[in-house]
Amino acid sequence: MIAAETLENIANAADSFDELNESALSSIKKIWPDMRFTLCNDDDMPARLPPALKRERFNLYLVNGSEHCLSLTDDPQYAVGVVVAMVDGEV
Repeated sequence: MIAAETLENIANAADSFDELNESALSSIKKIWPDMRFTLCNDDDMPARLPPALKRERFNLYLVNGSEHCLSLTDDPQYAVGVVVAMVDGEV
């Protein structure tokens, strides 16, 4: 489970970097080592799934870990990770 407060803290950590890249993501992973994190472009995310949290430079999506394979979810109860999806940027 990822609480709303934790998601907000993740967004604040991501906002603290001038550039969101693999190095920034690595720093975020060190803060929350038990979570899975992925960086991609927001254009790569399914249009039918709204972000869990929106920011100007990126959106956060939740990763479900309750099944055999990881998938996206809108239910924080099953979330084990976060996708940081860059808006108008290249990864």
